[in-house]
Amino acid sequence: MRAKSCLVIASLGVALSASAAQPFNFQRDTFGFANMTVFEYENGIAHLRRGDVAKQERYTRRCFVLSRAVWQFRKFARFDVHAPPLDDRELIARIRAVTRRQAWKPELPEKERIVFPYADLREMSRKRGRVLQETVGKGWPTYWRPGNYRVFFAPGRSYQEQTHRNLEAALARGDLFIGYLTTLPRLSINHAVLVYAHKDSAPGGMTHYLAYDSNHPEGPRELTWLERDHTFSYQKDWDFVGGPVRVYQVYGKPFQ
Repeated sequence: MRAKSCLVIASLGVALSASAAQPFNFQRDTFGFANMTVFEYENGIAHLRRGDVAKQERYTRRCFVLSRAVWQFRKFARFDVHAPPLDDRELIARIRAVTRRQAWKPELPEKERIVFPYADLREMSRKRGRVLQETVGKGWPTYWRPGNYRVFFAPGRSYQEQTHRNLEAALARGDLFIGYLTTLPRLSINHAVLVYAHKDSAPGGMTHYLAYDSNHPEGPRELTWLERDHTFSYQKDWDFVGGPVRVYQVYGKPFQ
């Protein structure tokens, strides 16, 4: 009887441990620096940068990379302020150990995760931002991702409905969802964000989601599903005029 009770207690402990996993927190689990835009924007309209501003070195074209890296750190890394400090060489090696794991792979158990001596990703990105920027990945390969072809061959409402179901399924199992947002052939937005939670639902089938947008490290942005129109919409900001977008899931499985 005692052995059986111990087994029940152990099983309950595993369940409690799994359920005690911290929910995604924007101010803890995202990067503190921005992916800068290639163009200058005014009310969502792009303009070429001119003069000295155009010559400034900027960290650009990393929206896919940073969205993916946030997910990878969430699944494969652990932060411990009591861990020994790291020099740049060792920090680079550990960042690569995280970012070279495929994002769709199962998350690692706590004891197998890559350890970083900081409170969280946000703190590390503030203190060691340059190293992170130079190591998490280059931007240009994302232009040649195999899954990009879908924006030309799967533009219809039925595909967006399936994408919405995939988004809901990911959140239901406590996972994250990286979406490629586009209005091609128009160029008002061609961008990636990480959706991490429901915000709220409104009458008429309108569902609002919270998203990490690497252009805006100061706070979450909002993606909306409009059931009546079977379309997604992204919020207006200085770098987007706002309105309907097509969304394609990326990094959810190989070749996506």
